[in-house]
Amino acid sequence: MVGIVVNENESIDRAIRRFKKKYERSGVLKEFKKRTFFTKPSVKKRMKLVKAVRRNQRTEEEGLNL
Repeated sequence: MVGIVVNENESIDRAIRRFKKKYERSGVLKEFKKRTFFTKPSVKKRMKLVKAVRRNQRTEEEGLNL
């Protein structure tokens, strides 16, 4: 469960912003979206491969830029 303690003299807007950041970082929404529908194992495997290829391309580009 994600929660925050509102400090004394802290505006509500700032507290909401802190909560949103904490909520996003915890991955609750991402996990919910992932569990909402079924993805076939073959699709998961393909997505994992595409993600790895993109990651490798990025690291190669960074190596060339240095």
